[in-house]
Amino acid sequence: MSTVNHTRDRAAALRAELHRHNHRYYVLDDPIITDAEYDVLLRELQRLEFQFPELIAPDSPTQRVGAAPLARFSAAPHAEPMLSLENAMDAGELRGFEERVQRFLDSVEPLAYLCEPKFDGLAVELTYERGQLVRGGTRGDGRVGEDVTPNLRTVGSVPLVLLGDDVPPVLDVRGEVVIPLAAFERLNRTQEERGLPRFANPRNAAAGSVRQLDSGVTAGRPLEFVAYGVGRMEGGLPPTQGELLDRLAGWGFRVAVDRVRLEGISAVLDHCQRLEATRDELPYEIDGCVVKVDTVAFQQRLGQKARAPRWAIAYKFAPRQAVTRILEILPSVGRTGAVTPVAVLEPVAVGGVVVSRATLHNPSEIARKGVLVGDWVVVQRAGDVIPEVVRPLTERRDGSEVPFEMPDTCPVCGARVAAGEGEVIPRCSGLNCPAQLKGRIRHFASRRAMDVDGLGTKLVEQLVNRGLVQDLSDLFRLDAGTLAELERMGQKSAENLVAALERTKDAELGRFLYGLGIRHVGEATAVALAAAFGSLDALAAADEEQLLAVPDVGPEGAGSLLAFFTEEHNRQAITRMLDAGVTLRGPVRAETDAEGGALAGKTFVFTGTLQGLTREAAKARVADLGGKTIASVSRKTGYVVVGEDPGSKADKARSLGVPILSEEEFLALGG
Repeated sequence: MSTVNHTRDRAAALRAELHRHNHRYYVLDDPIITDAEYDVLLRELQRLEFQFPELIAPDSPTQRVGAAPLARFSAAPHAEPMLSLENAMDAGELRGFEERVQRFLDSVEPLAYLCEPKFDGLAVELTYERGQLVRGGTRGDGRVGEDVTPNLRTVGSVPLVLLGDDVPPVLDVRGEVVIPLAAFERLNRTQEERGLPRFANPRNAAAGSVRQLDSGVTAGRPLEFVAYGVGRMEGGLPPTQGELLDRLAGWGFRVAVDRVRLEGISAVLDHCQRLEATRDELPYEIDGCVVKVDTVAFQQRLGQKARAPRWAIAYKFAPRQAVTRILEILPSVGRTGAVTPVAVLEPVAVGGVVVSRATLHNPSEIARKGVLVGDWVVVQRAGDVIPEVVRPLTERRDGSEVPFEMPDTCPVCGARVAAGEGEVIPRCSGLNCPAQLKGRIRHFASRRAMDVDGLGTKLVEQLVNRGLVQDLSDLFRLDAGTLAELERMGQKSAENLVAALERTKDAELGRFLYGLGIRHVGEATAVALAAAFGSLDALAAADEEQLLAVPDVGPEGAGSLLAFFTEEHNRQAITRMLDAGVTLRGPVRAETDAEGGALAGKTFVFTGTLQGLTREAAKARVADLGGKTIASVSRKTGYVVVGEDPGSKADKARSLGVPILSEEEFLALGG
């Protein structure tokens, strides 16, 4: 085969592969290669087309920005093309950019540049007519995007009406929809709690949120819009890019606050390198620095090429993703008892940091992603987020890979490990698990629990690290002499702490229960349990039905209590505290049959929306008349009060033969 034919075939193969990756990235929001891998393919095609211009085709990815819009959205044509940016991967390519600009302008004078963080999100365009938002669209293929106006209207930082009296009659504002890193972590925790898959990264989460068919889903996502430029702007542009951003800010848009104007490409390069070194300190994910010629008149003279302006370039940072191999998967116990599978990796550099471990989140995520021990995988690191495994490269399997099995006992303390009903994260049930001990001590000693004055975080660290406290009972065996030898602990402070621990030994049952940190047992629930059972022995012996009859105890709390008191490690830990001198005072038991109470001895469950009074008012009415409100339906439930749109509790009441009351019938009970 001739060199020309080989080159033509290679270019065709590259075009086909890049089209496939564009579709997965821009349309499906599900890329299968890293940005760095994509850039390598694109740059190879650009090089071939530069050497052989006859290979350039109208549908080449080098002539387009992204992918065609999905048919499920209406088309949103751009009055001016939404171009992409060329990339500079190193100092030499950034200097080459300035040389090209100077050559085009026929000038050797240093230029002024505006440098902005390159946000890693979804590019969109917002069209305003007479200051009012009329349309919002995605980039699409650069000429036609997808009309996602209802979704973009839900983003709080998208102005629906522009501020000021100098707003252009028609204005197309361009920017990026992003999710801040802290909000992204909260979003993924919510996904886990709902039993839903985590999002791979903030960019995918933002893109998927904007391109929802249900704008209500978009409204529930923590999206932000950051403006970086304009398309059409009737009335003309200001003299500089910096002034344009200032004007956008004045009209009500969020713009990059950490932008900077610099003279000469050397200063720009220094800034880019500083920004890359400190990007982990930023509240959002960036993958580079955008460098723009600041003078708008120069921008207009420089113009544009097929897919990118000549007056701007993106200095790309080291990729956040890399490919490596999973050597083994180990369960790791966190401070809250969550048992997380962690992949032990062949060390690999990701974003300038050598990574040897990455989280797999939970067993459900391992199953969803199909990860096996021995797999080659893509790992990523973003900001302060722990590195994670994104996906396996199944095409590289050789048959030696094996599934991971989650242990049913804690690898640290040996207590039972299990996920609660409806939960995806398994947890260690051990009260004195060393992995959780510091957090448990701090909670046990907190003001709302046992209220141990003087037992601060630094001291807890020393007590555990030195082996002086290996379970909660050891707190009550500490002596002033030992404590006085610790850092920042004089004799007087040590004696005060011992005295505080001695006072704590005479403990209210409710405070003690709350201090144990049993999952789903908060302060109010602990008080309710103490009132209902009166003693720890009675509570430990209770069955599920008895627990569910207690106000504030739902199925999750009942399950946690049963699991906690079934675990022998926990029974022994409590016994050791009692042996150390702790005594528990039960509350004065309130009489259930309050004299004169029309609902004395009756238990109520509410479901659905009440029209005449709030849920809190309904509970108060029950209590005033001597009854109790409980969370779940059982055979012993007195009544289930049904409002509008009742849930499954009404069905369960019917199946168990529990009396059902309308809101009117409930109100009539009081006479």
